[in-house]
Amino acid sequence: MESISVCENGQLISISYEEIMKYHGSGFPGGAAYALKAMQRVFPLLDGGRPPERREISIETAFTGQGGRDAFEMVTRCVTDGRYSVDPTMPEAQDCEESPGGYYYFRFRYRQKTVVAVLRPAYGHEEFNHLSRKEGKTPEDLRRLAEMRIALAANVLASPPEEVYDVLS
Repeated sequence: MESISVCENGQLISISYEEIMKYHGSGFPGGAAYALKAMQRVFPLLDGGRPPERREISIETAFTGQGGRDAFEMVTRCVTDGRYSVDPTMPEAQDCEESPGGYYYFRFRYRQKTVVAVLRPAYGHEEFNHLSRKEGKTPEDLRRLAEMRIALAANVLASPPEEVYDVLS
């Protein structure tokens, strides 16, 4: 089971992908999976390998996806606490992999540390992006999109975070 650990006032909390999906709902499993992998990739770098304090993490992103936002919120409470900002026009994100929900660029700030996660090209999905943006989707298109969302999430979840994201400090 894929999960991520953080602390709340020094107490360890582990949150699984399944729990994130219960919070998010079934709409965008891929976005939630991408966000979980970004956190798995970056969190060990924020505090010397220790789980960070969840309410001290800030996230700036060019990704507007609801699944990602909900995953970040559940784990860090950054949306509720005003530590989450989205700007799909971030200049530094424009060369990153793109999705229908913006660019896969995530800047995490924790205490005095900043780490950026960018999606590796192998984990973008051109067919999904094209179909998502298609005007006048047919019932078959919608069925295919639903299948692709699940397959994308499964592929991302099955991969080590180091294969999914590069990091920049």
